[in-house]
Amino acid sequence: MTDQPAGKVTRWTDSHCHLQDHYEPAADALARAATAGVESVVCVGTDAATSAAAISLARHHLVGSTNAEKPRVVATIGLHPHQATEGTQAIARLVGEVVAAADSTVVAIGECGLDYHYVHSPRHVQRRAFAEQIALAHQTGLALVIHARDAWDDLFDVLLAEGVPERAVLHCFTGGPHEAQRCLDAGMFISFSGIVTFKNAESVREAVRLCPTDRLLIETDSPFLAPVPHRGRQNEPAFVSLVGSAVASLKGLADTEFAQMSTDVARRVFRF
Repeated sequence: MTDQPAGKVTRWTDSHCHLQDHYEPAADALARAATAGVESVVCVGTDAATSAAAISLARHHLVGSTNAEKPRVVATIGLHPHQATEGTQAIARLVGEVVAAADSTVVAIGECGLDYHYVHSPRHVQRRAFAEQIALAHQTGLALVIHARDAWDDLFDVLLAEGVPERAVLHCFTGGPHEAQRCLDAGMFISFSGIVTFKNAESVREAVRLCPTDRLLIETDSPFLAPVPHRGRQNEPAFVSLVGSAVASLKGLADTEFAQMSTDVARRVFRF
């Protein structure tokens, strides 16, 4: 049984996780999340297969609600920059099917974007896939979930060329206050992960202090990036309360107050 964060509060939302990548049944992780006060979870796709898996999880757990035993789960459809060489045709078909069916379990396009740290796909291929997914967000009216690592200038070049969607989230923010201000000036929302609890992440904490609460979300990005004191373990949605508590402290807010604020922002962005 995973240790639960102390000081249980309600109404947290994990705005970005990959439940389909967990090594255990998603239902178990969701049960622990409910115990930790998590009411909603956004399960994010990174290619056609993981996007389809996210949709399946969302449909299965759609019965979740604010007073249910398990959190509500919604899904996204996207192609991660690492997989950009696969091309966007398969996810575009999946988006078309979902839109035709008026499937409310899907709330966003992404995660998509640019990653020049590993460059698993050539940079020009990443930029093309990113632009095509921005276009999908415009066409469908869905939110856009963005991944950015070591690629800020090109990221904003593509975004500004294609037009920033009305509801665009820079997820798992790893920059500092300068990059955060660029996101805010572009009209974007910023989502912070367990990185805010890492000892060497003061620039990320400075970005938290800069970001207005009405543009700020929190996430786990599980099963990756478990927050302190769980670093080195598999991350999970229950730990979003630890991320939220760290951000609340930086903003001078009570956990319960910030939990409600960040959940309200997530509802506005993802319209669930």
